[in-house]
This record gives sequence, C-alpha cells and structure tokens, in this order.
Amino acid sequence: MNTYNDYIKEIEERKGQGLHPKPIDGAELVSEIIAQIKDLENPYRADSLQFFIYNTLPGTTSAAGEKAKFLKEIILGEAVVKEITPAFAFELLSHMKGGPSIEVLLDLALGNDVAIAKEAAKVLKTQVFLYEADTDRLVEAFKNGNEIVKDILESYVQAEFFTKLPDVAEKVEIVTFIAGEGDISTDLLSPGNQAHSRSDRELHGQCMITPQAQQEIKALQAQHPDKSVMLIAEKGTMGVGSSRMSGVNNVALWTGKQASPYIPFVNIAPIVGGTNGISPIFLTTVDVTGGIGLDLKNWVKKLDADGNIVRNENDEPILEETYSVATGTVLTINIKEKKLYKGDQELIDISKAFTPQKMEFIKAGGSYAIVFGKKLQTFAAKTLGVDFPLVYAPSKEISIEGQGLTAVEKIFNRNAVGTISNKALHAGSDVRVEVNIVGSQDTTGLMTAQELESMAATVISPIVDGAYQSGCHTASVWDKKAQANIPKLMKFMNDFGLITARDPKGVYHAMTDVIHKVLNDITIDEWAIIIGGDSHTRMSKGVAFGADSGTVALALATGEASMPIPESVKVTFKGDMKGYMDFRDVVHATQAQMLQKFGGENVFQGRIIEVHIGTLNADQAFTFTDWTAEMKAKASICISEDYTLIESLEIAKGRIQIMIDKGMDNENQVLQGLIDKANKRITEIISGEKPALIPDANAKYYAEVVVDLDVIAEPMIADPDVNNIDVSKRYTHDTIRPLSFYGGVKKVDLGFIGSCMVHKGDMKILAQMLKNIEEQHGKVEFLAPLVVAPPTYNIVDELKAEGDWEVLQKYSGFEFNDSAPKGAARTEYENMLYLERPGCNLCMGNQEKAAKGDTVMATSTRLFQGRVVEDSEGKKGESLLSSTPVVVLSTILGRTPTIEEYKVAVEGINLTKFAPSHKLLVK
Repeated sequence: MNTYNDYIKEIEERKGQGLHPKPIDGAELVSEIIAQIKDLENPYRADSLQFFIYNTLPGTTSAAGEKAKFLKEIILGEAVVKEITPAFAFELLSHMKGGPSIEVLLDLALGNDVAIAKEAAKVLKTQVFLYEADTDRLVEAFKNGNEIVKDILESYVQAEFFTKLPDVAEKVEIVTFIAGEGDISTDLLSPGNQAHSRSDRELHGQCMITPQAQQEIKALQAQHPDKSVMLIAEKGTMGVGSSRMSGVNNVALWTGKQASPYIPFVNIAPIVGGTNGISPIFLTTVDVTGGIGLDLKNWVKKLDADGNIVRNENDEPILEETYSVATGTVLTINIKEKKLYKGDQELIDISKAFTPQKMEFIKAGGSYAIVFGKKLQTFAAKTLGVDFPLVYAPSKEISIEGQGLTAVEKIFNRNAVGTISNKALHAGSDVRVEVNIVGSQDTTGLMTAQELESMAATVISPIVDGAYQSGCHTASVWDKKAQANIPKLMKFMNDFGLITARDPKGVYHAMTDVIHKVLNDITIDEWAIIIGGDSHTRMSKGVAFGADSGTVALALATGEASMPIPESVKVTFKGDMKGYMDFRDVVHATQAQMLQKFGGENVFQGRIIEVHIGTLNADQAFTFTDWTAEMKAKASICISEDYTLIESLEIAKGRIQIMIDKGMDNENQVLQGLIDKANKRITEIISGEKPALIPDANAKYYAEVVVDLDVIAEPMIADPDVNNIDVSKRYTHDTIRPLSFYGGVKKVDLGFIGSCMVHKGDMKILAQMLKNIEEQHGKVEFLAPLVVAPPTYNIVDELKAEGDWEVLQKYSGFEFNDSAPKGAARTEYENMLYLERPGCNLCMGNQEKAAKGDTVMATSTRLFQGRVVEDSEGKKGESLLSSTPVVVLSTILGRTPTIEEYKVAVEGINLTKFAPSHKLLVK
C-alpha cells in the first residue's frame, strides 16, 4: 500500500494547485491498483478502477505493461471484473497504442480460442505502432498458415487502420483569440523557466500566456460551445523561436480535443493562425498533433494609385487591415473549399493549410499514424507478396526538365526514400528522407521520451548514424528539479541507444556542452540530414532542421522524417571585411541588407539559406548558420571549399575522439563509426572522387542576396526595440542597428558571452581584450557584470592548454565548480566576471536570468520578451545582441561604447575574420 498511499498524498497536494491526479507511468503503483480492484471489499476499489481505466499512461511505460497483462487476464476469463467486461478490455487495449498492448493482442490473436482471436484481430487491424518484434510474429504465423493473421495482413495492405477512420469535417467553426500582437514566441505558450514541468502536461498548461488569457479562452468556449478557439498572432508570425512541442501541447490542452477518453491531458487538433503565418518549426509541430495552421494575411502593405508601397517616416511599409480577426470573431474554415469565411463573405484562400498530406494528418489525429501506417502497409504487402493500393496521397514529386539542383535539393534527392519517379526532385516536392544525425535536448527530452513510449519504440533505428542527448539547458543550476528529471532522462536515452551527456552509470564526467555544438561536431558529412529538438539545430555541415520533441522521437524510432523540399535563397559576399570588424557583424549585416534590398520583406522566412561561406571552417561558420533561426529560415546550408571542409572534418574527428577518450561511446561504437565515416569522406574529397557539395550552376533560387562587406563600417546590433510604438515591431530580430545609433550613452546593466553563437575564438578575444585593457589602464574594472559561459568543455580544455583560461581566471570573481555545482539560480550580480559552466545559461532563460528590467548586451540569439531578462514594474527588460568585443567593452564601460572607443579596444586583437571565396562554388 505504500506506493498507493504516496499517490493519494500527491493527489491531495495537487488539489491545492487546482490539478487532477498525475497520470500513472509506474508498474508498482498499477500492480497495487490491480490488487485493490480484485479485492471486492477494498475501500479504495472504486478509485482504483478510475485510476486503472482513465489515468494510466499507454505505450511502453511500465504501467502500460501491467495494465495490458491484467486486461489479458480479463479477456481470457482468468480474472472477473464486472466493471470491465472482455469487450471493454479490448476497447482499452485499442487505446494503448503499442508495446505491451500489441504483445497481448498478438498473444490473443495467435491463441487457441477462435472467438477471442477474431476479436483481437479486429483491434489489431486498427493499430499502427508495430515494430520488428511484432511483425516477426505475424510473419511466422502467416508462414504457418494462420488464417486470422492472413486476414490481419490483408487489412494492413488495404490500410484499413486509416481508411476506416472518420472523414475530415467539411467545415470547422472557429472563434478567434488574439494571443498577442507581433511575432509570438513559443516562450509565450510554454515559458522556458517552466521547462521542468513540460512532461506534466496539466501542470505545464497553467503557464500558457497568462491566467487571465486562460480565463478569456474559457469564457469564449462557454459562449461558443460548438466552436473551436483559434489562437492568433496579430500582425506577426505564430510560434517563432524555440521548437516547443510543449507550446503546441498547451494550445491543444486549452483549445483542442482529447485524443482518447482513457489518456488524460493528451489533446490534439489545435488551430492557430498568424498574420504572417506560422513559423516552419511550429507548423511541423502542429502537424504532429493533427492541427491546423493558417496564414491569415489579414494585414497587407498599403499601395498607392501606381501600385507602389506606401511608407511611413521611418521608410517602413504601412500596413492596412483587409479583415478583422479581433478576439471573439466567428469565422468558418471551409476545408472542402479550402477557403476562410466570415459568414457568407469569402476572406482568403487557405489551400496551403490543406494539402493532401496535411489532410491525412488531420484525419489520423497526427503525423505519427501516417508514417507508421505507410511502413505497416508496405510490410504487409511484402509479406503477402502482393501490390498495395494507393491509399495515401502520393508524394508530391516536382521535376523540372533542364533545371539544376540547389544544395538542399541535392541532399534531399540523395536521402529520399519511397519516391515514385527516378527523376531529380526540385523544391516543392514532398518526400520521406532518411535522417543521419538526431539530437535531443534536456528540457524537451522528457517529452521526447514520453513520445517514444507512446509510439512503443524501445531502441534507436539502425539507419541513424548517431544521436546525442544533451544536458546543456539544465547546466547552470543543479537544483532539485534537475536532479529529479535529468538522471531519469539520461538513463532512458542511454538505454535507447543515444550518446548521453551524462552517464547513468557514473563512469564519465558530466558533459553539459551546448547541443548544437555537439551536433555540429558529430555531423561528419555535408550531405547529412540532421533533426534536433531545438530551433537552433542549424549545422554548418549538412542541412539541419530544428524540430519538436515528437518529430525527434519519430526520427529516433524510424530514422526518417517527412517534409517538403524547401526553396532556397542564395547568399554570396563581395568586398572586404574591415580589420576591426568581427564576423558576427557580417551575420547581422546579412539580415539588414536582405531586408533593405527587398523592401522589408523577409525572403529568408520558411526557406533554406544557402550561404557560400567558402573559407570559414565549421566552428566559425556556425555563427552564421545558428543565426538563421532568427532570420526565420527553415534551415541553412554552408557551401565550402574542399580544403575548408576537410579542415572542418578534422576538427570534428578530434572532438569525437575526445568523447571516446572520456568513455562516452556505447557498445555499438557509434562514435568510432562516425570517425570512420569522416575518414572516408576526407578520402573522397582528396581523391576527387566526391568533392565538397556545391549547387549546380543552373539551379533556381527564390531570391539571391549579395552581402556587401565594404559597407559594413561599424559593429551591428540586433535590438528588440522594446518601446516601438508599433507593438508588432517589438522583439523581432529584424531591427539591426549600427553601434553609433546608441551614441555611446545607452546604459548596459549586464553582459553575456556564451551560448551556441560563440566559439573558441570568442573566448580568446575576451582574454586578449582583458589583457589589453589592463595594459592600457593598469587594471580591469567592470562597471557591469559580465557572465561568460563557454559552449563546450572541449573549448575550456583547449583554452587551458593555450593559457587563455588562466587569463580569464585572473579577472573572474566566480568560477564554476563541477564538484559543487550551483543548487539555486543567481538572482543578483556584482560588477565582475562570472565564469559559468559550459552550457546555455542566460540564453535559455529557464534557470539563470538577468535582473528584471535590465538592459543586457549579449552574444546570445534570444531577444524575446522575458527570455534572457524579464520586465520590471518601471522598465522593460531588453536583450541587445552583438559581437563578443562589443559585449566586453559594454561591461567595462557600463554603457554602449562609441565607435572610436571600440576601435581602440580591438586594436591588435585577432577577431573572427572572413574573406569571400575566390572560387566559383557551383558545378
């Protein structure tokens, strides 16, 4: 009774928070509950029945294993429970998705009782989450002449698990709710500082937007009980920033529908919209849950009589409203016509939201069932030796005669599976691709583990070259929440087959390296496709896509992903970079020059940025690819010269070898396999057998941007513009300003050097600047705190070997100690240098934050409201993003420097330099 009593005690505690009982995932508790159900006189029997039926998590949880076994006993008559008839037991098994439930259903279908076997077969025909252990049993039984199994396989060939689902409704009535004006970050829907609760869906749901907003949504639902609430980003894009499955889960929890009556707090089918559509990464997550994402286009650029864009005094396009979506507006999504209506008035065409593939996701309640269903149909047809009918929408395959391929088109063509034609595919084609590298990060990892359990996966797909579970998002503070969550996550992922930052067995030192940096190192082929559980999964080798925790789980389980081939924007460079500039300034200038060239239109949004970086190695080029997430690009690809790529691969080999030396490789020797693949790739390049990836000369791009290095005359800063009178212009990453804009007088309260945007060179720049300042002024004095978090332990080790870490130690007032990590987040900062543990630190915003209302100068990527710094009552917090030397100087001065002060401070310092390639990087 101890486990059950503990559960009851937890339930009482949750009542005080306004929460229901937590869903059960443990076998021990379910075993006690079953014993109490069997005991007809047990005082807890009624509650135990409710917990067993409605509150036990499905899939491969240990709780599901106990539940499935007991349901089998009931079906076989070995246990009698009047409240759970054999028919009801079958129904419960049908909602358990896979793993133990499939094992039990197969036991029953292959048993001697024909009546029971036929009932089990009926349920099996509705299931899609079958793995090799399950399909092997079907194959063996079929070979032995089992007619029931033959019937199941014939059903699978016809994909009846999909075709017999209810059709998608022709119309959906909605009522609007403006979640915010301007771009809506996923932080609004699922705040980073609440990351610890993401796997507790009901608890985490309390953090969406605000309690007031939640009450307003409830009021709308009460007023319109027959309609769905659609959350909207007015004058902005919905879901920018991080790859938050938790954000979509929260929206679905408040506005969607329950996936199953027997699975608590798992909701699907949210409806979201944005004036400028949905962020690509967020839209993928909406698809995972069978939801709808609309590009509303309800504000457009005003045109004069001649068709020219009308601009305001700041030379920005003036927007005018074409139709209102104010909170409480009733609209109709006509799915049949693919149009949005207000009453009888047609507003816009929304056909992009209802492609044949998206219609399948909606019908199936999410994308997982489609992916697994296609695999199951193929398996069954192969087993029976028959052709399968075209049930699912055929992959959209676009091939344009005489048109070359961009770099991303080449990668997709190489990795595509299940295509119909043998022709080269171009942008717009919808394809399944094999995934080479997968990354899971620690604040979404618990959800990824839940998704893997729910889809009954137990081991990583053998076609994945390598996968990594990070510990970077919880690196700053080893508090009780991290101590409870992270070891459990690391054990699950290590058992599943990932290389893990922390060793569940305690053999190697915990590595809190930033996930993107590790993935960049373990990507050993520029032809690779990478899927990672973070929007900054943007490698400088291969093409990488940030993804929600569910898509990461799918990639781990199947080794595949499905998506359209995106269009590309080509970025090249001309001119010379000035000696006092840092490459980070080139990155910001790229965005600024692009916006200027296209009249404020962000041509990068939703597309691949093909950057012809040429001469920068993977460490330094990552600064560009990382920032492309803030450019709202879907992904980015670096085009490198042969020997630059070889240099990058050698760096990767060295870093992977360090991981091996630390004892991080697993029994399958995944890391050694990556080194072997890197050696093979280097040989191919040197021999000329397969040079570095370049696009075709006659490839077609959506747009081309030529960055003029000559006009970048001073450091560039991305400003959240927190006081812009137009709310929609705040907290975007599109306001790029020169240093001189601030006139050397803007107060800076804190500086941050760290996160994925910096590399070893940045740490060396910091050390060199501190030495220079001491030589010039006799001492180093900080007028604002400077927080430094190196991205990886490798960098720390290299800095120690080269003498730079000693310099940083000299000027620091705090240095991290892995033997005694911080147990609580810092709330106050002194004017000194803090040497923090490698990891995300302030950039993540879930543990450490600046003081409320601070103005922060950071190398980070995040300037969203409340991320790095929250507002105070009297002042808005703001996070300005700049290069390392600007951050250092701002903390020394306590304000933004003038251009003259900046030039003096960086004189003689080896900044991150870049010179465009003189080679024509096309084929």
